[in-house]
Order: sequence, then C-alpha cells, then structure tokens
Amino acid sequence: MRIAVAGGTGVVGRHVVDAVTAAGHEAVTVARSRGVDLLTGAGLDAALAGVDTVVDATNVRSIREKTAVEFFAAAGRNLLAAEEKAGVGHHVTLSIVGVDRIPGYGYYRAKLRQEELVRSGRVPWTVLRATQFHEFAGQMLDQVPGPVAPVPRMHVQPVAAREVAGRLAEVASGPAQRMAPEFAGPKEEEVVDMARRLLRARGRRRWLVPFTFPGAAGAAMTGDALLPDGPGPRGTQTFQEWLGEAAG
Repeated sequence: MRIAVAGGTGVVGRHVVDAVTAAGHEAVTVARSRGVDLLTGAGLDAALAGVDTVVDATNVRSIREKTAVEFFAAAGRNLLAAEEKAGVGHHVTLSIVGVDRIPGYGYYRAKLRQEELVRSGRVPWTVLRATQFHEFAGQMLDQVPGPVAPVPRMHVQPVAAREVAGRLAEVASGPAQRMAPEFAGPKEEEVVDMARRLLRARGRRRWLVPFTFPGAAGAAMTGDALLPDGPGPRGTQTFQEWLGEAAG
C-alpha cells in the first residue's frame, strides 16, 4: 500500500512513517518541509498521487481556539478535497480521548471541528482517539521558559507516541472503522507529578506551580474525562520507562 502521512515530521507523524515502512508499505511524508502546505493546498495533489490511505497526524502548537480552529479547518478541508480528487480510499485522523467531554476548552473544540469535517466528508474514514503522550509534560514545561513552571492539574493515562504511531499504521492498512476503539497507555498518572519527575530527570530546578483550569473544564480534566471510557487496545510502555529512555 501507498500511505501518506500528513504531519509526517511531527512528534507522532515521524513514528507513523517508520511504522508504515516497517510494515512493508510505501510511506509518503506530507509536510511543509517536503513542499506541501496544508493551509493553502499547495503540493497536495502531487503528494497524494497513487495514495491508498492518508493518516492525518497534523498538529498546531497554539491552544488558542481561534488559531487552532482555523488551522484544523483549513488543513482538513484541503486534505479531504485532495483525497477525494485523488481517489484515496481511507482517511485516518488522530484525535484525543475525552475531546468531547471537556467543555469550554478551545483546543479541544478545534479537534472536534476536525473530527466533524472528517465525518461529513466523502472519503471513508477512521478516527483514532488516543490519550496524552508521554511527551505531554515536557510540552507543558517548555511552553513557559524561565524559573517558574505553571503546570495544569490533569488526570491522564499517558501513552508512548511510538505506540500510537504503530496503532495508526495498523489502522491505516485496514478498512475504515469510523470511530476506532480508544487507545491509551498502561497506567494512570497526574500531569503535575509527571512534570516533577521530568524536571528531576533533566537535572533542572524550576519552581513548579500547579493550577486548575477554571470551571467545568478544570473539573473534567482533574476527574476521569481524559481517561478511556471503555475497553480497548493499550500501550505497554509506562511514563517511568519512557522517562528512563528519554533521559538515558
């Protein structure tokens, strides 16, 4: 199979490219560095020529709702239109566990908009929702440089990005499933504790300041809203194991 990976140079996307190749398929990396601009559609037609399946592992760094919605809406429309034109038979989108259970959080609204575009499109689709990656705590720490590190209180079940990528590659090589079983890591964690352990592993000293998002969003994030709500496939690498690998 010829499988295109949108966002194929990102945290998950680069692992999807590796997993697709390891499974014996041909991987096509769709990224700006490869001459493809999802926001304008430039280069998409050429990139998707002869492609059987597209995996959308794109992301935007901003958590501002307006910025995130504009990105996922433009990228999603352009990608799906190019897929339909190229005769792509399966579109796979990576989304987030609990994205529909966190009210009022702009980035999650943007991801829901992305899912809505996929559902309403003409290309057969699968949405795979995964929990936060092990890299998530580091991403929170890196958002605000300096001696003070504000970190949100969130109850999560983190999973290795590499294992999510493997699951995406597996899904991409099969028929469309619509909503696939949610994919999560093996153990529940608190993001604040993950951040503390990551700082220790990095040998960094920062004043960690936990905070809770206001209102219903904060209550949902500190509760069970970000955990899988049913049985499904699970990754095997714990955050502690990943931490040892990342710090090694």
